This record gives sequence, C-alpha cells and structure tokens, in this order.
Amino acid sequence: MTSAPAAAAESTAALPPDAAELAAAFAAFSKASEELSGAYNALQGQAAQLNERLNVLMAALPAGVVVLDAQRNIEQLNPAATTLLGALGAIGTPWSSVQAALVPTSDRGEFTLDAGEAGEHRLSLSQTRLESGEGAIVLLHDITETHAMRQMAERNERLAAMGEMVAGLAHQLRTPLSAALLYTAHLRQPGMTEEARERAAERTIERLRYLERLIRDMLLFARGDSLGRQTFPVHELVTELANTLEPVARARKIRFSAQCDCGETELYADRKALGGALTNLLENAIAATPEDGEVRFEATLPAPATVDFSVRDTGRGMESAQLSRIFEPFFTTRAEGTGLGLAIARGVARGHGGDIRASSRLGHGSHFVLTLPIIRAPSEEPAA
Repeated sequence: MTSAPAAAAESTAALPPDAAELAAAFAAFSKASEELSGAYNALQGQAAQLNERLNVLMAALPAGVVVLDAQRNIEQLNPAATTLLGALGAIGTPWSSVQAALVPTSDRGEFTLDAGEAGEHRLSLSQTRLESGEGAIVLLHDITETHAMRQMAERNERLAAMGEMVAGLAHQLRTPLSAALLYTAHLRQPGMTEEARERAAERTIERLRYLERLIRDMLLFARGDSLGRQTFPVHELVTELANTLEPVARARKIRFSAQCDCGETELYADRKALGGALTNLLENAIAATPEDGEVRFEATLPAPATVDFSVRDTGRGMESAQLSRIFEPFFTTRAEGTGLGLAIARGVARGHGGDIRASSRLGHGSHFVLTLPIIRAPSEEPAA
C-alpha cells in the first residue's frame, strides 16, 4: 500500500514542472501556516496567563495603581486605587478632576484627600509616563497611618527632650536666681556707697536678663517649628545674617566672610525661626574663634532640591566626647551659654524636614551644616 506522502510525491512527479513547483510551494505554505497558527495559539495562551497574573498582582498590591490613557482619562485602576479615590475613580474620569480634589501639604509629593465617611486620607503620589508616550501610570500610597506615627514619634521625642529639660531646669534657674537675690539683698544694706550700689544693681540686672534669655530659649525649644512659613530668596537671608554678624566678628578682630551660590533659589520656611537657628550657629562660631581667626558662612545647593547652610570656624574645636553631646538641652561649653541654642537650631531644621550635622577637631575648629529640603508653598505645589 502506498503512503500519503509517497502518493503526493508521485502525484507531484506526474504533474508538469511548473505545476509541480506550485504544488510544492503550496504544501510548504500550508505547513508554515499550520506552524504559525500553533505558535499564535500558544502566544494567546501565554498572554492570557500573563494577563491573569497581572490582574492578580494588581489586586494584591496595597498601593493604588491608576492607568491613564493618552487623553489623561482613567483607563484602568486596581482595587486599592478604587478604595482610595472612591467615586472619583470611575473609568473614563479625567485625571484633572482627581487632581482638583487633592490638597497639597507642606511635604513634597504628599496630598490630602477627603474620602467622605471614611475620613481624610494622606496620600503619597508619583507619576510615570509610559515609554510609548501614550498615557501614564500613577501610584498612590496611603500614608495616613505612617504620617500619624511619624507625628507621634516626633511628639514623643520632643516630650522626652522636654523631660530632660525639666530635670535640668531647676539647676539652671537656681544659680542665676540666687545670684540676683544676693545682689538685691546687698542693695538694702545701709551705708553702701553709690558706686557699690550701682555695681550691685547692674549685676542683678545682668542675672535677670540671663534668666529671661534662658526662659526665652526654653520656650523656643518647646515650641519647635512655629509653621509661620513664607517664601523668600535664600540670598536675602544670607545677606541679612551677614550684615548682622559681620560687625560682631569685626569687633572681636575676626575675619568674617559670607557667600551664597544659590542664585534665585527660594525657600518656603519660617524665616524668623530659620534666621534664629543660623544666628545661633554663627554666634557660637564667633565666640569659639580667637582674634585673627576666621568664620565662613556659605549657602550652596548640593542637590537640585536641597540647600546647605555651612558655618565653619578656625576656633578651638571640640573633643569627640563634647561633640557627641552638643545637641543635648542645657549642655554647653560656654560659661554664659544657656545650652539650648544648638538644640533649638536642630529642632528648627527638623521641623522643616531637614537636619544639622557637625564635625570638629580639637585645635582645628568646627564645621556645622544645616540642610533643608527645598519645597514650594502649598498654593504653588503641582498636584501631579
């Protein structure tokens, strides 16, 4: 019995040459078509499997995922995004209407959204355009609990610091108060010369002013960032502080230089509190620097969204044991210091989302850098 391929071959062989070639080409085409059809069916199966896995992954993600089409309308969103956006998250809704409901906060990239009965959500938002340019993906993270925990941690840290403050406050107040009472008692002594009376009065006033400064610093430390923020150019603040501190340094025969490499960069911050914090750093540097020494004040942009205020001196410097304690409330290396200046400065920096770092070597001076993030005023912050 003749097999089918053999029969086809015999049949092809029986045909004229042109017809035989055509039949062979048709047979090859049929075979390739069957292979392509099989490969297509396999790809369809794989695509369905990948799509199923993607849907499972989207549903399992705790973050909200919103897919926007080329017209920036909502094309797809996962269950977490539906929960976060509520009625705003309908398919086909323009993303601009969602943006209008997002209220910027003072923290870059964070917004609040009124979720009705569910209360107010605090969201972190980031957006990435698709490589094709046809649409974008928006990620929404619900950081409501994280923000509350962060605030609680900051509050607990401040309460702990205030506990340390209260523990040291009695001693800090007792000494100058006792001195003031002693000098005041001298004023009541009969037969006291006018010169001695005036000297006792001056010392009494000096001690009372010290008490006033101590209480003022204590209140500033306890208050922290007052959040009375405004937008202002960095170079204006640098110029203002330089004009204030340069005469002080000159009177002590200390070279003082100030430089701002921030161009027209603006800060959204509590100008008064920040100026006070930097003044503390500059006054400490001047007090620690001997005659013919130097204090340098600089403002730079180490990164596009960060500004550094640097205060460097050629003073006596500090040992590592002192350096590790300089931000503790009431710790001071100066006889007339309240020990709260650096603690206040760090509180102001952290209240603005920044911090202070310090380095020092005994006999080689000290270097303080107050770093702040550059954020926009809420009215200027883009929603996405």
